[in-house]
Amino acid sequence: MAAVRPRVVAALAARFRDLDLAEDAFSDAAAAALVAWRQQPPGDHAAWLWRAAVRRAIDARRKAAVRRRAQHDLRQPEATPEELLIAAREPIPDERLRLIFVCSHPALAPDTRAALTLKVVCGLSTERLARAFLVSEPTMLQRITRAKRKIQAAGVPFAIPEPADWPERLDAVLSTLEVAYAQAYEDAALTEEAAPFTAEVLRLSGVLAEVLPQEPEVLALAALVRFAEARRPARLDRYGVMVPLEDQDPALWRRDLMVEGAGLLERSAEMGRLGARQILAAIHAAHLSRAETGAAPWAEIARLYDALIAMRPDVVVQVNRAVSRGKAFGADEGLRALAQLADEPRVQTWRPYHAARASLLNQAGEHEAAIQAFEAALRLSPPQAERRFLEQRMAEATRSLRGGRATFG
Repeated sequence: MAAVRPRVVAALAARFRDLDLAEDAFSDAAAAALVAWRQQPPGDHAAWLWRAAVRRAIDARRKAAVRRRAQHDLRQPEATPEELLIAAREPIPDERLRLIFVCSHPALAPDTRAALTLKVVCGLSTERLARAFLVSEPTMLQRITRAKRKIQAAGVPFAIPEPADWPERLDAVLSTLEVAYAQAYEDAALTEEAAPFTAEVLRLSGVLAEVLPQEPEVLALAALVRFAEARRPARLDRYGVMVPLEDQDPALWRRDLMVEGAGLLERSAEMGRLGARQILAAIHAAHLSRAETGAAPWAEIARLYDALIAMRPDVVVQVNRAVSRGKAFGADEGLRALAQLADEPRVQTWRPYHAARASLLNQAGEHEAAIQAFEAALRLSPPQAERRFLEQRMAEATRSLRGGRATFG
């Protein structure tokens, strides 16, 4: 049911013009499905959920008497454009993109648009969203609730705006796709709730690149997603343990996605309008150059992060910059860069910060401190493949610590 949720919710929202009603109706339909499908599973899960959710949405409106025109016979409705869309086996991009653009309305605060879209369109839990945006769960819930109320009060139309109005929403749309993909990417084994976003963001970024071929940041996002997905086959070892980028076998990387991404990035660069996503894509491309040269250009990657941090001075970029500097110029340099974040409250509950610190400390030979950092990362609920990797590295640090201590008989 999780796989079809975004499509059904998007179509419900488009039909009823109410985000809360769409989510509630889908939840009710999903609960009904748990009972009904035990006896006779439907041939088309999405179509069944759509019909059930429509009936529940209509019933909810009737009981609340919100809109009198919703009071009509609940007999099986004739096929509508929305129903035909939901019944399709393959996701149709129009409905999904329409709702993404709606949730990216300029009336909403910039830091709320992506979160609302990920909640409504993608179905991410509030807890997961809070982790993604480095805020508390109550804060995230408050943001989403306020945004829904503002959309309803303002009567925001559920349609893609005219092309002339796209620029004011485009960055929020791209941020939504970027965060969605990042949530999926951190799970190397694709076993958690964000797993479907990998294929979906790959598809939607391609759709946007076709719709907006003159937007360099659109092309850059499509490029960096393809570069990252190209490495997917090398991200797990045969035991299901996450393999970090620097240890991956380039022979396993997908050349078709690498070539497609390179073409998109080249087109983006030709437009002469540099943006943060172009630098991110260039960083991914630099990593992939190891397939040809045999060594990652860490000094070049560090310089790219220096350029990126001028555009995005957030903690995510700062942590990645510290790691790259540690690889390029030594662990001490990386630790110095990371130390600048020590007093930042948000990183204390952000797993990548502790994992990066543990790796740099281990690289510097500070094994006892590295073990403590590994333990801090493990307490923050990593996906299974990453957990195994962190446990493996912590065990190596423990052996190094024991081996470095003198014993006296």
